[in-house]
Amino acid sequence: MIRSAAIDRRSFVKAAGLTFLAALQPRALMALERADAVYASGMRQPNGDYAVATVTERGEIVDQLALPARSHGMAFSAATGRTVAFARRPGTYAMIFDPRGKAKPIVITAADNRHFYGHGVFSPDGRILYASENDFDANRGMIGLYDGTNRFQRIGEFETFGVGPHDMTASDDGKMLIVANGGIETHPDFGRTKLNLAAMQPSLTLIDAASGALVEKHALPAQWAQVSTRHVDIDDSGRIWFACQYEGHRNDLPPLVGSFAKGEDISFVDLPEETTRRLANYVGAIAVNRKDGLVGVTSPKGGVSVTIDARSGRVLREETVPDAAGIAADKSGFAVSSYDGDFLGRRSDVAWDQHIVRIGASRRV
Repeated sequence: MIRSAAIDRRSFVKAAGLTFLAALQPRALMALERADAVYASGMRQPNGDYAVATVTERGEIVDQLALPARSHGMAFSAATGRTVAFARRPGTYAMIFDPRGKAKPIVITAADNRHFYGHGVFSPDGRILYASENDFDANRGMIGLYDGTNRFQRIGEFETFGVGPHDMTASDDGKMLIVANGGIETHPDFGRTKLNLAAMQPSLTLIDAASGALVEKHALPAQWAQVSTRHVDIDDSGRIWFACQYEGHRNDLPPLVGSFAKGEDISFVDLPEETTRRLANYVGAIAVNRKDGLVGVTSPKGGVSVTIDARSGRVLREETVPDAAGIAADKSGFAVSSYDGDFLGRRSDVAWDQHIVRIGASRRV
C-alpha cells in the first residue's frame, strides 16, 4: 500500500535538529511588499547547512527557512501564495511554505518505493501539487498527486509514460501536464549513478491532468538518444520549451534547446556552433519571459546564460556567469543565480542551488 506522510513543523524540527523561522519579521514583510519581484531558491550556507531563501529583485535575501538536506527545484502557486522546495534526487522530502509567514511550513515525504526527482508544479488553483517521482523497483516515471486542501496528503499517482522524469509544468488551464522524461534509469541503492547511458529513451509527454491518460508522447530521434530532456517551461501561446543535457561524447555538438506545441513534432533551436560549445553539453535550467517573448537558459558547466528570441530562435545575448545556476523571468529579461553566491549581480556568502522561482506574481511575466 502506498503510504503518505505529512510532518508537522514541530515534529520536523525535532527530527532534523534545525531551527525554523516561524514567520517573516516585519522588516522582511515590508521588503516583500515593496519589491517589484521576489524569488525563492535553495541554498547552502557557509557552515554547510541547507535552507530555502526568499530574495528581492535586487538580489537581497529577505528571509530563509532551514531544510533537512539539499534542495533542487521550486514551485509556486499564484492562487495560494504557497511555495515548495523539492529535495534533490534521490531525496524523499518536499517542504511547502508560505513566504509571507501566514501558514506554518508543511513537510511531506515520498511514498514507499518512491523518491522525488526534484521538481513539481501546482495546479492553477493551487489545490493539487504534482511531483515528479521514481518508481525505482519498476523503473517507471511517476507523478505524485498531493492535496493542497488537506496538508498535502498523497491522494494518487499517474505514470509519466517514460523513464527518469525530471522537470514538469502545467498548461495555463490546468488540463494538461507536461513532463520531461530524461530517459535515464536510476535507483537509490546506487545514489545518483546513471545506469543505462547506452540505452537511454528520453521523451516529452503530455498527460491529461484529470485522468492521467497519455495525450501525446514525443521521443527524441534515435541519433539523439543520449540527449536527456531535463527542463521545461511554457509560453503565452501554450508552446512548450525544453532544455537538455547530453550524455554522449564531450566533443559532440548536440541540440540542447527545443520547442513544440500540442499536435506538432518537436523541433530544436538551431543555436550557433559557438553558443552550443559554450553551453558545454549541459543546460541546467530554462525559463520563459512571456512579456518580452524571450527564452533563457543557463549552463553551470559552461558558465554562461543565453537569451533567445522565442519567435525567431535567434540568440540575443550571451553573458558569462561563472557557475550559472537558476534562471527566472524578471522585468528586464531574466534573473540569474550562481553556485558561487551571485544573484542578479549581488554577491553573498551562500551557494545558490540549481533553480530559482519567481513568487508573488503570476506566471505571465
